[in-house]
Amino acid sequence: MRPATRLPTRPSTRLPAEIEKMFDRRLLTHFDWMLLLLICLIAAIGMVNLYSATSSWDPSGTPVYVKQAYWLGIGLLIAFTVCSVDYRHLEYLGFIFYGINVALLLVVLVAGKTTMGATRWIDLGFFNLQPSEVMKIVIIITLARHFSEKGHSSGHTLRELLGPFLLMGVPVLLIMKQPDLGTSMLLLFIGTTIILFAGVRRSALAVLAFFGLAGASGGWFLLHDYQKERIRTFLDPERDPLGSGYHIIQSKIAVGSGGFFGKGYMQGTQSQLSFLPERHTDFAFSVFAEEWGFVACLLLLLLYLLVIFVGIYIARRATDRFGMYLALGVVALLFWHIIVNLGMVIGLLPVVGVPLPLFSYGGTSMVTTMIGVGLLLNVGMRRFMF
Repeated sequence: MRPATRLPTRPSTRLPAEIEKMFDRRLLTHFDWMLLLLICLIAAIGMVNLYSATSSWDPSGTPVYVKQAYWLGIGLLIAFTVCSVDYRHLEYLGFIFYGINVALLLVVLVAGKTTMGATRWIDLGFFNLQPSEVMKIVIIITLARHFSEKGHSSGHTLRELLGPFLLMGVPVLLIMKQPDLGTSMLLLFIGTTIILFAGVRRSALAVLAFFGLAGASGGWFLLHDYQKERIRTFLDPERDPLGSGYHIIQSKIAVGSGGFFGKGYMQGTQSQLSFLPERHTDFAFSVFAEEWGFVACLLLLLLYLLVIFVGIYIARRATDRFGMYLALGVVALLFWHIIVNLGMVIGLLPVVGVPLPLFSYGGTSMVTTMIGVGLLLNVGMRRFMF
C-alpha cells in the first residue's frame, strides 16, 4: 500500500500568533483612510500653491515648498506615532502635560526668543519650540479629561464651569503677554466650543454671555497699540492704505480679481509682482483665489468641510466620553483655524496672524495639525474597543 501523498499546505495569511497578541488587526480595518487621503490632498494643493507664491524668490536656499514637504513628512510620522498608542492613556497624562506646558509658557516670558517684537519661542538650538502652539492640543486633552469625568445631562452650573475656565484662562493670559492675540483667541474658541458641547445651563449661559460682552469691551484697554491698530484697520482699511491697511487691501484685491475661474497658475499679478505680503503664510489662500478663482476655492472649502464632517463622524462613533471630547476638540481646532484665516484674508475679521491648516507654510502649524489628525485617527481606529 502506497503511503498517502502529503498535499502542499497553503501559505497562511494570518500573522504569527506572537504578533497577533501584540497587534489587533481590527485597528487597520477601522483606520480612516478617507481622512488621511483628504489631509494629504489639501497639503499637496497647498504645496503647489506655495511653489507659485514663492517662485520669484531667491533660488539659492531651500525652496519653501520643499521645506513644507519635509514638514508634512515629519507630521505624517508624528500622526502615525500618535495612532500607535491607545488614546485612553492620554486621559491620565492630560494634567501632567498641562502643567509642563504652562511651565514652558512661563519660561518663554522669562527667557524666550524675541522676533519682530514678539517673544513666543524657546531656542533649543536645532529647533525653536513654540509652547503656545502645543497648548492648543494640551487644552483639548485636559478639557476632554475634565468633562469625561464630570458630565451632567442637565448642563453645568456656573460654579462647575469655574474649573474649566481657570484651566483656559491661565494659558490665555500667558500667551497674550507674549503677545500673541491670534493664538490666545483660538485657545478661547476651542475651549469654549468643548464647554458648550459638554452642556451649560441657561442661567449660566446668560451670565457667561453678559461677562463675555463686558470682557470684550474691557479687553480693548488690555490690548497693545499695534493690536488696537489692527482692529481700527479692520473697521476702516482705507484710513492707512500704505501702512496698517496695506495687507488686507492687497489681499482683497487678489481674492476679488480672481473672478470665477482665476487668472491662471503662476499668473496672479498681486502675488507674482510681490504686491501681496506674507503670501506664503497667512495670505496663502489669497494667492490660490487669485490664480484659480471662485470655483476652485469652493472645491478647496469642500475638502475642508469633508475633513470636518469626518471628524464629527469619528466623535459620534467614539466608544467613550473622553474619545468623543478629544475628537470634538480637534474638530474645533481645525474649524476655528479655517474660519479665522479665511475671515482674515477677505476682510471679515481683523488680521491676527492665524495660518490656514495644511495650506499655509509653517513647521509648527503643520506639526500641531498633524498631531490633531493623529488623535482623530486614533479615536476612529479604536471605536470597536469597549
